Amino acid sequence: MTTLDAMLALATGAPPPDAGPATASLPPNSRYFGTPTATLHREDGTPEGRTIVYLRRRFIPPPERFALLQEHVVADGERPDTLAARYLEDPEQFWRICDANLVVDPNDLTDTPGRVVRITLPAGIPAPAPEP
Repeated sequence: MTTLDAMLALATGAPPPDAGPATASLPPNSRYFGTPTATLHREDGTPEGRTIVYLRRRFIPPPERFALLQEHVVADGERPDTLAARYLEDPEQFWRICDANLVVDPNDLTDTPGRVVRITLPAGIPAPAPEP
């Protein structure tokens, strides 16, 4: 199951294909992996109504939770996915770079040539201790 399939299943109220919690069907590299779900019961004219399962709001972690690895100066024509491929070896992880720079719209990350972008460890992972 792809991330898109999982999101569509959650958005339409369809049960996830596995028996676990709804977020279990999201892959570990998804921006929404581990985001709690909630349910909404709607009366739709049927005796049982309709229950919709949805993802709760995801908040960007505060900047102090990201350990800086290096900085990158954006060049003309760069995209968030190419930065993620270069530094994180996974173009689908562009959202990690966005989070570390408090960017909601990924295009804002690379729209301005010359912008300094922080490349960090994932939120909550401390930087390695310096060697003596």
